[in-house]
Parts: sequence; structure tokens; C-alpha cells
Amino acid sequence: MKNILCSFVLGLLILNIYSCSPVNILASGGATTMAVAESDRSIGEVVDDATIKINIAAKFINSSDNLFVNINTTVLEGRVLLTGIVDSQEIRIDAVRRVWEVGGVNEVVNEVQIGDRASLKEYANDVWINTQAKAVAAKTLGLRSVGYNFETIHGKIYIAGITKKPKQLEELISAIKTIKGVKEIVNYVIVKK
Repeated sequence: MKNILCSFVLGLLILNIYSCSPVNILASGGATTMAVAESDRSIGEVVDDATIKINIAAKFINSSDNLFVNINTTVLEGRVLLTGIVDSQEIRIDAVRRVWEVGGVNEVVNEVQIGDRASLKEYANDVWINTQAKAVAAKTLGLRSVGYNFETIHGKIYIAGITKKPKQLEELISAIKTIKGVKEIVNYVIVKK
């Protein structure tokens, strides 16, 4: 029974990874190629990062500290951004240790916070801010917006992605600053030449 449950959860995770990935792999063939081209990443890089993300999820699922539920991961070129809220520094350190155990990880950026879970109102506000950030990105950048990932915790927006167009990134950050409730923007976008 445990194997069936783990397989089911892993299947849902894979669907979530692909549907929320910077290239939205579940889109139909031509759209995927266009999204990959627009996000300045090759299919191979996307697959490598998806594999790393799946392996991290497997490590987090096996944790007794609810790492799978409490920590979000974004993987770009082997660079792993961790965001979320945990109860103690020990749990935060354990999450980083588990990520480093995964092959292909080149860097870990640990933005996991220690503290209480947000109230329902704070959580709803963060979801609203995150939704607005995605909408602003789509309006500002069009299809290129799929190359960015947004996470919002207590009004702080973390942006991760890869771009060859720093001017567009500046426009995006300027537009996101106008969203009501945004307290801070943390930029982890890799600018390639």
C-alpha cells in the first residue's frame, strides 16, 4: 500500500513539476519548442533540472519533517532555490543537506525561513501577490514569462529564471514593484550573454 501511495504522490509531483516548470512541458509539441526557445534553455537542460527536482522531492518525501510539504524548490541549471517556512534551524539545515545529496546540484540557495506558518489571511495574501506577479509577467513579457518562477512568502517575492535580455528583467521587476502588498523582491534570475 505504501508503494502505491508513494507512486501516486510521485506521479502527481511529476505532473506538478512539468505543469509549473519554466517551459510547461505538458503543452503541445510546437508550443513546447517555442517555450523552450523563449526561455533561453534547451530541452536537455530542462530535463536535467526536472530530474534533479524529482530526486529532491523523493528525498523530501522520505523526511519526517514534512519537507515535501513545507519547502518549495526551483531548479535552474543545477542551481536549487529553496523557499518555504519550517519550525527550526535543524530542519532548515537538514533540507539543504538532503538537496546536496542529489546528483547534478551545483549550488543551493537557501531562502527557507524559520517561524510559524502564516495565518489563512497571510497565506491568501501571498497567493494573491504570486498570482498578480505571474499576470504582470505575462502582460510585460508575453510568452517569455514562462521562463520565470515566482514564490511569495510574507509579501517577499522570489524570482528565479534564466534570460538573455536584462532589459526585460528590469521591466519585469519594475512592474512587480507596483503590486500592492509586495514588501521585497529577491532576484535569482541568471542573466546569460
